[in-house]
Amino acid sequence: MANHTSDTAQQGTATASNEDLTEAAAEILSVSQSLFTQAETFLESLLRPWNAYQVGIAMGVLLLAHCLRLLFAPRIRAWMASRKGWPGWRMRILVVIHQRLRAIFFVILIWGVTFVMREVTWPSRSYIIGAIATLATALLLVAFVTRLIRSETLRNLVRYGAWTYVTLSILGVLDEAVSLLDAAALNIGDFRLSLLMLVQGTVIIAVLFALARMVTSTTSARVQANDEISPSMRVLIIKALQVIVYASAFFLGVRAIGIDLTGLAVLSGAIGVGLGFGLQKVVSNLVSGVIILLDKSIKPGDVISLGDTFGWIQTLGARYASVVTRDGKEYLIPNEDLITGQVVNWSHSNDFVRLDIRFGTAYGDDPHKVRALAIEAAQSVDRVLSNRAPVCHITGFGDSSVDYILRFWITDPTGGLTNIRGNVYLALWDAFQDHGISIPFPQREVKMLQDAAD
Repeated sequence: MANHTSDTAQQGTATASNEDLTEAAAEILSVSQSLFTQAETFLESLLRPWNAYQVGIAMGVLLLAHCLRLLFAPRIRAWMASRKGWPGWRMRILVVIHQRLRAIFFVILIWGVTFVMREVTWPSRSYIIGAIATLATALLLVAFVTRLIRSETLRNLVRYGAWTYVTLSILGVLDEAVSLLDAAALNIGDFRLSLLMLVQGTVIIAVLFALARMVTSTTSARVQANDEISPSMRVLIIKALQVIVYASAFFLGVRAIGIDLTGLAVLSGAIGVGLGFGLQKVVSNLVSGVIILLDKSIKPGDVISLGDTFGWIQTLGARYASVVTRDGKEYLIPNEDLITGQVVNWSHSNDFVRLDIRFGTAYGDDPHKVRALAIEAAQSVDRVLSNRAPVCHITGFGDSSVDYILRFWITDPTGGLTNIRGNVYLALWDAFQDHGISIPFPQREVKMLQDAAD
């Protein structure tokens, strides 16, 4: 009995699905026939003399606009090149205008022709010219407005979508196009997904993402310019703001097209299981990045060494930190390694860094004189601090030399450590050469002994 009931329910569901598909196909066919009929009527109307004249006039106006662009574009470009002291925003506007000169000339001329024809002839004999003028003006305005969107992909998406909407609206077939997109639908349980919903969702989410990008860019610039906030907190605030704003834009866009988000509860549970098994490292790096930003142990601009890597933090990302070395290499170190590994932060609490240099002199040289010369030589190097005077100590009596250690301070570890050590060594060499101080090195004597038999 239960199996019979289940089979009956499945048959009923299949029958309902077939009926839905039949109704959708019939509606698509009806709307398509309506659009085809309107297109056929419009094409037939173009064969009438006055309508053909209007199309010919519009093509002549387009040719004239192209000639005007060829005439004035080089002159405008040369005039723009002479405006070197102008602000950047004003030059960007001029560049956009220069790129759209043909369309601008066409809109101006076509509206002039439309006005003349409406005054000289009957309105019915200037209808197509007026429609072309309205369409060209709308497309030009859309092109200018979409230039505010910085992302090229998003800008093209919004631009072509707006052009399509404006064209269908001016031609008077917007309702038929909407009906056609709405008829092409797929029913998934109680949820109905149509092409119209996909188009609306894409446009709404694209617009919301453009607004979110504008908000985050403006806010990030203000946060970065605030010197009262530490660099690590700036990065944390900007990252949190980006996550909140973009997530809000996405969920608002999804809700605006009528998608129920309660089903995401099951998806979130599946994601949690996936995190437990396959995304442990990713989550660990994300959490480690938040910890680094909160405890301020590492921040952009700090000079660190991790293993054989020595450089300064350029950026702190959600998953890794970018460390640039003196030779121009950029290492992407996972945040987890910065938390669990031993990191030397040369500029954590301040920028003072002490460097040590070891050297030796011969036993015949006065150690008091050697120490004074070494301190004087270190102080002669530019990057060595004078308010923290260098010191020199004897560390022992070696096999062939008296061993010393020279210590000095710098405040710019980003300028490099090897080069400052090299400069101090050169200063020591010059000072010792001028005062007759010798630097011993191992020497060996080889004596040839004759054979005892001889």
